[in-house]
Amino acid sequence: MKKLILSVITAAAGLAMMAGVQAQTPTLDRIKSEGLLRVGVKTDYRPFGHLDPSGKVVGLEPDLAADLAKRLKVKLELVPVQTANRIEFLQQGRIDLMIATMSVNDQRRKVVGVIEPFYYAGGTSLLVRKSANIKKWTDLKDKEICGTQGAYYNRPVAQKYGARIVAFPGNVEALNALLTGSCIGFVQDSTLLASITASGDAKWADYEAPLPVEDLQLWAIAVPLNELNGAYGDFVRQTVNEWHRTGFLVAEEKKWNLPQTDFLKEMQTKAGAK
Repeated sequence: MKKLILSVITAAAGLAMMAGVQAQTPTLDRIKSEGLLRVGVKTDYRPFGHLDPSGKVVGLEPDLAADLAKRLKVKLELVPVQTANRIEFLQQGRIDLMIATMSVNDQRRKVVGVIEPFYYAGGTSLLVRKSANIKKWTDLKDKEICGTQGAYYNRPVAQKYGARIVAFPGNVEALNALLTGSCIGFVQDSTLLASITASGDAKWADYEAPLPVEDLQLWAIAVPLNELNGAYGDFVRQTVNEWHRTGFLVAEEKKWNLPQTDFLKEMQTKAGAK
């Protein structure tokens, strides 16, 4: 019995030691050793990450993940994540990297490694019928604008431009109200509105987002916090720099029928366009 107990303890210690060694192995070395890069992406945010008719995960962000895996000469595993769990997945080691429409704030910088330069950006935008004749933000004065409850864009648009925000519980309700004419426009994040206009859905054919984007929110790729300033973080950082310099991100924007953003044009210029 004593021998049996001793063997169990020894085996448990061995497993713990192996787990400890794996946890201490630098991420880049482990990825190359395993021949696999696991990237967390959205599957419900067209065209940044969504499912095609066959169920395959596609989009701008999966394309970025594929390029990283190609550079590392390893296989790619796309792991579906949501806003509520994407950081947790990275912290728990369930993914090696996260490219999932994550905007940057001080709190997130404390828990994950935020890669700069940023790869995309979104901000406050407005979806309106093309015939609405809305040419500038000040044209919204005293007009009813659909919004979603609790969205950060509501107050600035109301205070700065005199719009009358009609807030709905969610995007679906707000968009339905716009379609039925209950309001003249829908204020939301520019990336969501761009995805709507680029969707090819016939019901949005007569709508556009004609105003300049305001209150830009920067999007970042995230790595484990302890890898931010190591070889892994440097690899991702250099890759994003090259994406900007070569125009790869601009080409991706065009590929997925997104309107060309000033952010990517400016970043390409800063990076020394090739």
